[in-house]
Amino acid sequence: MNYLALANAGVEKLHPYQPGKPVEELERELGISNSIKLASNENPLGLGAKARAAIERALPELARYPDANGFALKSALAEKLAVNTDQLILGNGSNELIDLVYHTFVSAGQQVVYSQYTFIVYALATQGHGAEAVVVPAKDLGHDLDAMAAAITERTKLVCITNPNNPTGTFLTKAQLSAFLANVPSQVLVILDEAYTEYVAEDERHPSIDWLAQYPNLIVSRTFSKAYGLAGLRVGYMVAHPELISVLNRVREPFNCNSLALAAAEAALGDTEYLNEAVGLNQREMARYEAFFESQGISYVKSRANFITLDLKRDATPVYDALLREGVIVRPIAGYGLPTCLRISIGLEQENQRCIEALAKVLSQGV
Repeated sequence: MNYLALANAGVEKLHPYQPGKPVEELERELGISNSIKLASNENPLGLGAKARAAIERALPELARYPDANGFALKSALAEKLAVNTDQLILGNGSNELIDLVYHTFVSAGQQVVYSQYTFIVYALATQGHGAEAVVVPAKDLGHDLDAMAAAITERTKLVCITNPNNPTGTFLTKAQLSAFLANVPSQVLVILDEAYTEYVAEDERHPSIDWLAQYPNLIVSRTFSKAYGLAGLRVGYMVAHPELISVLNRVREPFNCNSLALAAAEAALGDTEYLNEAVGLNQREMARYEAFFESQGISYVKSRANFITLDLKRDATPVYDALLREGVIVRPIAGYGLPTCLRISIGLEQENQRCIEALAKVLSQGV
């Protein structure tokens, strides 16, 4: 039986998303121990105390279904963001919600516009839904918004922007984004994926939530997986026009956020101390990598996220493999079209120092 032939159009050439290599897998393969993973942009501080306590309080009710509408978390988000609860939708990570937008609004033959070096899920979702990808060449390894605006046609249904951008960490300013949104036709939806927005300095952060009143075709996507330290629980949210959210809810799976995720996210949202600690750590340790790269003459991309991308100007695979043998897992991003680059997640101080020492050793050996 050729099951692939039975699949929907677009699936045949689709390749599964490749996550960062797990520590357990590396140690099993190489027979080593005490490895570190700096590959998946996770929060190195681990679960916050308030989120942990909320999880413990929720445990006795796990035999019951979660709140399908996520009332408590939505209420907390609405208060924090100064929006109405009917402007919010919750998901099993923001990744599920991005796919939900595709599933709800994008049909075969329609166009989706996104940048050359950006979150790979856009390419996977576009192909999986049988749409036509309009990939706009990058500008300085980031978004060329003028070119993206020019790429919009009558067949364009969706534009996807990640800011700060993954995997390069580049950042679009308030002026750049607001000018772009003003040029997008009202019938074209725009996903503004802000998974890393908490790491951006407050004086640089743009008022994307405020733009929703002016641009009803805008969808702001955020997550609790990064700065809030809840990647393992998978909870994200989108903010948009109430009628758009209502349409998405027609398609959303019931109970798509589990009880522990809902409880932990609500607690994490109010844990300002934990968030400030995570952001402060990220700023200090980002500076550590920048200083090392500059001292070694290694090219890197200035990042506003919780990772940094370096460009070795040659095939990065041998260096990645050599780092694995040192017990350090980083992220090769050849799948993003950047075969000479590696992306390093910002970890704890000792983890970052170990990564720097391993990288220095590997490069000194001429790998």
